[in-house]
Amino acid sequence: MLQGDTVRLQCHFKTFDGKSVDPIDLKLTIYNSKKEQIEQIPLDDTHKENVGIFYYDYSPASELNEFIFEFAGSVQDKPILSRGKVEIKFNQ
Repeated sequence: MLQGDTVRLQCHFKTFDGKSVDPIDLKLTIYNSKKEQIEQIPLDDTHKENVGIFYYDYSPASELNEFIFEFAGSVQDKPILSRGKVEIKFNQ
């Protein structure tokens, strides 16, 4: 991604048998490259694309060269999460 741009972060939550599932108490947490939390954003159905598929349009701070994102919630009182990393460049 280019510095100053917006990226769509997305995840797909599934059960152990591969069925899409909607977690409760869903949050998106952003970490810097040192795994220090930068911010946490609660998500709701306005960020839901389909069953189990959630997204958030994120514009990272200009001083970041990369960041880690984590979608996390719970299903049947058990934690469920998905993480990814985005590298930021000034130009291609």
